[in-house]
Amino acid sequence: MTNYGLLTSAPLFALLAWAAVSDCAARRIPNWLTYTLILGGLCHSFTAGTGVGPLGSLLGMTVGLALTFVFFAVGAMGGGDVKLLTGVGAWLGPIGVLLVFVVEAVVGMVQAVFQAMAQKRLGIVLRNSAVLAGSMAMGQGDGGVATLPDADSPAAMKQALPYSVPALVATLVVVAVRWGRS
Repeated sequence: MTNYGLLTSAPLFALLAWAAVSDCAARRIPNWLTYTLILGGLCHSFTAGTGVGPLGSLLGMTVGLALTFVFFAVGAMGGGDVKLLTGVGAWLGPIGVLLVFVVEAVVGMVQAVFQAMAQKRLGIVLRNSAVLAGSMAMGQGDGGVATLPDADSPAAMKQALPYSVPALVATLVVVAVRWGRS
């Protein structure tokens, strides 16, 4: 990515930062924000020197949607989160959004550990993770979900993790690494 491409990506970072603030405050990402992110990425793809053309933008949106839709379908992610990564795909293309997805999984894991530590629930989270991993390794159909606490129980995390924070951090990392190579 050129300096020009990095400069024209400023709206991407501003919208992701806004989404992160909104998500942390209200656990909701407004539709106008995600649709602006998607439309902005599509428009951005028509400018010179961005590295992602219109076809790449559409493919990035498709990859971003596909990566997150399964999580949405099982209730692990909200619709705003799906639209957020679709918008990131519009800006960064298919490879960029895939890299963001991988990096944000790591960032999200670190965020979950710190949140569990802050809530003094790290032992419970680690135990539940071990139960899930063991159940999946033994091929149990429910993945051990029946042994995990309900969301209302004292053993559950007190609040959901805001997806937009790892998305913002991961996008910054991916763009910085890609920009550093050019």
